Amino acid sequence: MSGDWNTKYGTRRVRHDPPTLEEAIFAAIGITDDVEGQAEIASSLMGLPYEEVLAEVRKTARVSARTGTATRVIAGEQGAQRSIVVERRVVRRFAARTGT
Repeated sequence: MSGDWNTKYGTRRVRHDPPTLEEAIFAAIGITDDVEGQAEIASSLMGLPYEEVLAEVRKTARVSARTGTATRVIAGEQGAQRSIVVERRVVRRFAARTGT
């Protein structure tokens, strides 16, 4: 299908944005837990060298382990599974000033 086509409202154009490396890694994390497997999947999605992607996957794994992000799988209705991402957020609280 070409990027341009004519409709009754005029010519329409489709914008095609290839995925970023971060998006490819996120997709690979959803498929497998193995870091090397994630790098292989992401590199095939992006068409980048395996070693370059492996370094980025390891950085992502380190950051995710440090921030405490966890994925839980919950069985919903009719046995369907869905993933829920639980993230720890730091909440800043400011003390209220009292007095003059």
